[in-house]
Amino acid sequence: MEGTKADDIEGNEAGQRDSEENSTEKKPDTDETETKSDENAGEDKDRETGNDQIDEKVDQKDDKESDKSSDGQPNNQSSGELLPSGAQSELSNETSTQSSSWSTQAAESKNEKEIQQSSNQQKGYNWKLCNVTAGPDYIPCLDNLQAIRSLRSTKHYEHRERHCPEEPPTCLVQLPEGYKRPIEWPTSREKIWYHNVPHTQLAQYKGHQNWVKVTGEFLTFPGGGTQFQHGALHYIDFVNESVPDIAWGKRTRVILDVGCGVASFGGYLFDRDVLAMSFAPKDEHEAQIQFALERGIPAISAVMGTKRLPFPGRVFDAVHCARCRVPWHIEGGKLLLELNRVLRPGGFFVWSATPVYQKLDEDVEIWQAMNELTKAMCWELVSVNKDALNGVGVATYRKPTSNDCYEKRSKQEPPLCKASDDPNAAWNLPLQACMHKVPVDSLERGSQWPEQWPARLDKTPYWMLSSQVGVYGKPAPEDFTADYEHWKRVVSNSYLNGIGLNWSSVRNAMDMRSVYGGCNLVAVFAEVDRILRPEGKLIVRDKIEIINELENMARSMHWEVSMTYSKDKEGLLCVQKSTWRPKESETITYAIA
Repeated sequence: MEGTKADDIEGNEAGQRDSEENSTEKKPDTDETETKSDENAGEDKDRETGNDQIDEKVDQKDDKESDKSSDGQPNNQSSGELLPSGAQSELSNETSTQSSSWSTQAAESKNEKEIQQSSNQQKGYNWKLCNVTAGPDYIPCLDNLQAIRSLRSTKHYEHRERHCPEEPPTCLVQLPEGYKRPIEWPTSREKIWYHNVPHTQLAQYKGHQNWVKVTGEFLTFPGGGTQFQHGALHYIDFVNESVPDIAWGKRTRVILDVGCGVASFGGYLFDRDVLAMSFAPKDEHEAQIQFALERGIPAISAVMGTKRLPFPGRVFDAVHCARCRVPWHIEGGKLLLELNRVLRPGGFFVWSATPVYQKLDEDVEIWQAMNELTKAMCWELVSVNKDALNGVGVATYRKPTSNDCYEKRSKQEPPLCKASDDPNAAWNLPLQACMHKVPVDSLERGSQWPEQWPARLDKTPYWMLSSQVGVYGKPAPEDFTADYEHWKRVVSNSYLNGIGLNWSSVRNAMDMRSVYGGCNLVAVFAEVDRILRPEGKLIVRDKIEIINELENMARSMHWEVSMTYSKDKEGLLCVQKSTWRPKESETITYAIA
């Protein structure tokens, strides 16, 4: 919530909790609404009478002041519904378009959901604490030590890649000792509580590079680092001055930051209206993105190793890598070709590493190899500039917007990818040392640059065709507009005003769509518990059966159920994670060093 005034933010823990408790007690002002006097009274009544049409059902925290807001004024929620009705429901419509040209994978999920529902009839849950070497930092797919030990090679950073266990764990990860409610944005960009990310190795190893420092009970981020000695914003503006066509926040809106460290670059790009997806591996300095997420900066734990990045093709306006030691030039340029896959035609690769501006033998050799590789890839070297203030050089390349250069190459190296190789396929696929052709059909995604921000937010993309059917069963252009207007209304009427959540205290959020899921529901909820902060909120929109099961799980973990709401066999659930942890433990043998 960048730009939030200090007066609007609750100043202390008790005040915020009181405000949230009062605000969760808003009730829809409709004749159809009934409030449950106990947890499942309304549900049981309908079962007894055989009536399966529950028009609306609301369950919020009971309090003698339930009809008043935090300022003492009566609540009025008649301006909007928490759930859409009838044909406007995205849940029922997604299920009804299984055979459309845009499959929602509902068909694939149906059998799994039936299995979940039958297996979840038992209401008792026996939660245990995960006994693992990584402790509070346990990431099941990255801390599978048994799988890592069995790797034949780590030459390509295979040990930093995902190695998920065959069966997802259902135990709960312990909380960091001394954990505190996180510092709110934008102050969190400068400092975080030490005990929330109690790791000093990175501060010790990178201390001379000014990444992160230990300052009393805080970890502080000077915003400099080796590349940003005069601040990240100075560096960001220097890049734009070197290549004005980048146009931060207008032409360039979505970027990928490779090897982000603690993500200061992405954190300060917010000031230029740019969204950066930052990533770095979980390595000997712990998961660097823990620092980024604690600061309030979007980031994922990932590495460029042997598999594709988890993104479709041609989606980023720019890719950035500062002082990265990624060996772009080796093995046919396989890693740089992966960046080429996710970069839009006409997009920029911004590379500020020592080979750009230093003259050591190794740097000169790498620079020459990069020159040869980028020319063979038909990338244009737009600019090579050195910042006199920082002494840092930046090379900026542009991806071609046509296939002319590819076809004129005397040597087809790197080769073009086979027509059967889908550039949008990304999950768990091996890297290929090839290039996908640039789309030339005016109606194909990637053939044109998107509208400048913010127009591109709500304007229907040019590549959505009327001949395609979207998830609402409408022609794709109309479907896109309907979806945008639908979620604009739902977020405004429900999420922002209807569920009692203090959004000024929320910075990082993960948006999941369970219709695409397939894991056992208990394992899914255990994973949600793992990645969610203590006192963090979970909001779920799904079928009533799923909502009821999740509510039971939440209560079994001693979570606070802020509100449940149902209408037309669909439900909305808002719960808050507690600090409760089970006393009994379960040893995860593959995660023990």
